[in-house]
Amino acid sequence: MEILITLAAGAFLIVLGLFLIHRLNAQHGARIAAHHFSDPYPATARPPGHGPGSSSGQAPGRRRTSIRT
Repeated sequence: MEILITLAAGAFLIVLGLFLIHRLNAQHGARIAAHHFSDPYPATARPPGHGPGSSSGQAPGRRRTSIRT
């Protein structure tokens, strides 16, 4: 009988832990969805070439460098 109570208490604690993790994940997901990470600091200026209009990965006016061996 004692083993049955111990197993039931262990199963209850596991279910309680799973429920707590599920609730924390839901809160975290809602918190992430509420924030817009695309433009975190609208008051600061972006460096040249990193604006929404730059299509290449390099800033304009920069040239590629090559490594010579």
